[in-house]
Amino acid sequence: MPQDNRFKIILLIARPAAGKSEIIDYLRRTSLPERVERFHVGEFEEIDDFPMLWTWFEEDHILEELGHPRLHTDENNSFKYKYLWDVLIQRISLEYAKKLRDKPAYHEEKTTIIEFARGTQHGGFQRAFEHLSQEILEKMAVVYVSVSWEESLRKNRQRYNPERQDSILEHGLPDSKLEKLYREMDWEEVSAGDEEYLTIQGVRVPYVVFENEDDVTTERGEALGQRLEDTLDHLWGLGS
Repeated sequence: MPQDNRFKIILLIARPAAGKSEIIDYLRRTSLPERVERFHVGEFEEIDDFPMLWTWFEEDHILEELGHPRLHTDENNSFKYKYLWDVLIQRISLEYAKKLRDKPAYHEEKTTIIEFARGTQHGGFQRAFEHLSQEILEKMAVVYVSVSWEESLRKNRQRYNPERQDSILEHGLPDSKLEKLYREMDWEEVSAGDEEYLTIQGVRVPYVVFENEDDVTTERGEALGQRLEDTLDHLWGLGS
């Protein structure tokens, strides 16, 4: 963990529509001095696998229009191969490696926030964690945003804008696909046995749970700020 009061990497995971992107949006709207003091987050960059998979959807649509076979997804935008979920995590690791390659002192200025959701149907967090690089694992701390399946479904419906399906804050899934992919989650199994640390590929990684069943994230108000401050301050204490 860093020595200058800022996280190097925060892994932000949850069900879809749990509030991950809203937390990031709140941090972005917070001034740098306050962000460092309250949340231990400096200037930050995101690595989110949603834009990556959405590019696959768009490319497959173009290929179909041109009369060529779709590469990644079927006509319902479902992945053809389960291993493509692994590819996305490897892509996250690659994007992070390129940041370090281009700027070896990257973390003197930057915090990286990595974001993704994984359901048991396509391997869960357990499988995703197996594909994170050691470079990431050795620097990261995990925030799991906890909401029920019912709350994920409600907010997925609420945020969905069919005119902006590529938007981080406004994309959504049909109810049937959300249920198939994300109703069952393996977080409880992954985090069982230790209330403060996960062991991933032999690396001990600190984690906290951000409770959001009461939805403090949508309004981006001080209720979110205070809970986020308390949560990240506890996480900082685990890793420092």
